[in-house]
Amino acid sequence: MTLTAFLAAWALHLIAAATPGPTILMSARIGATEGMRPGFFYALGCSIGAVTWAVAALFGLALLFEIAPGVLWGFKLAGGIFLLWIALQMWRHAPEPLPQITEDTAPRSAWSALRLGLATQFANPKPAVFFGAVFVGTVPPGTAPWIMAALLLVIFLDELACTAGVARLFSFERSRRAYTRLKTSIDRVFGAAIGVLGVKIALT
Repeated sequence: MTLTAFLAAWALHLIAAATPGPTILMSARIGATEGMRPGFFYALGCSIGAVTWAVAALFGLALLFEIAPGVLWGFKLAGGIFLLWIALQMWRHAPEPLPQITEDTAPRSAWSALRLGLATQFANPKPAVFFGAVFVGTVPPGTAPWIMAALLLVIFLDELACTAGVARLFSFERSRRAYTRLKTSIDRVFGAAIGVLGVKIALT
């Protein structure tokens, strides 16, 4: 694998990771409503999920999806339903006041936030297809294991930087105050966006 191909794979994933989607929307909401600590662990879960999809693509999951589209359809349907459930909860609870964050009580445990990040990332199987397409053009057969490990590392760091960065931006007190004023509208906009993405994942 050439350095040019490595950098191309890194850049393509960085763009994909930074593109607004379910993981980015959820990281913004968690940062605003629960603070940076849950936001970081949520981002960590998303990053582990992204690497899992990348490893699956390296081992042929994308090819399996191509050969047996019913498997991909099943993954997409399950993921779409999960995202629609999240969207419904956000919409229903939008009018409720923002929970108070104190030093003694965390709104969500680190493990709970990490699990949510994993679940949100796994709800969208398209990264496996994306990674499969990217790897076909950039990772030739016989690529050294240490190069593949380095590629997985930059994928992990891309995902962590984007999702944790958004959570951090929304965790600032000024952002939190703005969110508090507009909570009902923002939650319903985010919920609607996640719902649309869930439908899109399930049907495309």
